[in-house]
Amino acid sequence: MFAKVWQSALFSAMTREPHPPSKAASFHTTRWTRVGLAKTGSEDGKRALADLCDSYYEPVVAFLRWELRDADAARDMSHAFFSEMLAGGTIAGVEQGRGRFRSYLLGAVKHFLANQREAARRMKRGGGVVNVSLDEDLSGVLNLPDERQISPDAAFDREWALTTLAHAMETVKQECEKEGKADFFHQIKPWLTGDATHGDQGAVAEACAMSPAALKMAISRLRRRFRDCVRAEVAGTLDDVAMVETEMQELFAALSS
Repeated sequence: MFAKVWQSALFSAMTREPHPPSKAASFHTTRWTRVGLAKTGSEDGKRALADLCDSYYEPVVAFLRWELRDADAARDMSHAFFSEMLAGGTIAGVEQGRGRFRSYLLGAVKHFLANQREAARRMKRGGGVVNVSLDEDLSGVLNLPDERQISPDAAFDREWALTTLAHAMETVKQECEKEGKADFFHQIKPWLTGDATHGDQGAVAEACAMSPAALKMAISRLRRRFRDCVRAEVAGTLDDVAMVETEMQELFAALSS
């Protein structure tokens, strides 16, 4: 249900003409600047890298859960992957010309996992002890959330789409808080996510001391802002803003899987 709600939000952002590109372009530049900064050894670079790791932790975990079929092993492997990234051993290879940070990160974690599996096989051949099995079928251990058994790549893309939308929502929330409208945001958030039920609007309007017409207009404005933030969030992970529509279509499809 949650994915369907966000799918609707992403579809709205896809099918609406965006505002002039200044906000999206600014966010886009900032995101790739942070990726580039993360490649340096400076303190700012370390903070930028930590921010990237924190922002995209869940898609990596989702991929590894489906790949390893073990929730605990997936968390352990995610920590190892991001530890290596934070040490500078992974991010150094990222190139803006690759086009999509999503594709880069998925490729990086696949490469890391392949290396770990090879190391585990070498230890087995040499009589070493491996704490976490990377080859054994553990499908019965993990209670997977989707019985249709989507691929690890699809699980990664699905979680990336949810993460993208959550980031956009957080941006809207922070903007409202800066304007002293934190309570108002929480009151009307259900209309941004699609969770509102029929008849709620009148009660919310009364609670906010607004007319129903004024509340409806305020919700409409915040929806537009949310859509713009979704587009900006997507643009921020690409090196070419012309790719935004294609990327959004792929994320929309990921939520359908």
